[in-house]
Amino acid sequence: METTMSGNTLVIRKDEGSNEQIKLDYMAVKSAAMTLRAINHKLRQQIVKLLEENKRMNVTDIYVKLRLEQSVASQHLAILRRANIVRTERDGKFIHYSLNHSRIASVAQFVNDLVNSDEA
Repeated sequence: METTMSGNTLVIRKDEGSNEQIKLDYMAVKSAAMTLRAINHKLRQQIVKLLEENKRMNVTDIYVKLRLEQSVASQHLAILRRANIVRTERDGKFIHYSLNHSRIASVAQFVNDLVNSDEA
């Protein structure tokens, strides 16, 4: 099977004897892995659950409710923000967090497709 590398992309043939190509962008894989790691953490899962129950909260509400240090809550919210799992909205000196439901739905669909794939 012929394999080529072009920058950060691996290109291989889909099947033996086929001219159809599969392109695997390693930067996209890295981004997807970062998103999955962001969600696959017990404390961040608790934050997501809390935001689902309360719709919109600021960092103070979150760290008080979860009995965390403010810095710990802020660090975990930053990870969720970078992964686009939560949205932010500034209201004066407060930043309110809410879930990005469409992003979570996309991640859930990706994980479902990956786990239930018929092709190996």
